[in-house]
Amino acid sequence: NLWRAATGQDPNPDDYKGVEFWTNPERAGWLTKQGDYIKTWRRRWFILKQGKLLWFKDPASVSRRSSPRGVVSVGSCLTVKGAEDIVNKAFAFELSTRDSTMYFIADTEKEKEDWINSIGRSIVQHSRSVTDSEIVDYDSKS
Repeated sequence: NLWRAATGQDPNPDDYKGVEFWTNPERAGWLTKQGDYIKTWRRRWFILKQGKLLWFKDPASVSRRSSPRGVVSVGSCLTVKGAEDIVNKAFAFELSTRDSTMYFIADTEKEKEDWINSIGRSIVQHSRSVTDSEIVDYDSKS
């Protein structure tokens, strides 16, 4: 799709390199996602695996050769939490990074909680709490 390519919406294959998303996902299912540029709500098939949240048009479009419509590295995410009050829709939740917040709607309260728990666990497993460059040595005299 030319529009997706022009707006940089197609994910970089390096973003999901080595992730066998077509087999044994940690979680998979339908969520409705708000678009990044055009704020419409679209139903997409989501897969959580190896610290990546990937989405596809539908489950039939997931194969070894397919490329996702989008991918978020959960290790770069700060929070995942309910967001019904923000988007005024039932079963809504948000996933936020330092730069942006994405909104999703699950089909049921249980699915919302399951996604929040799964993504939350994945954030903890894949986040780098402190990198070497962020450690400040207060004892060294410059």
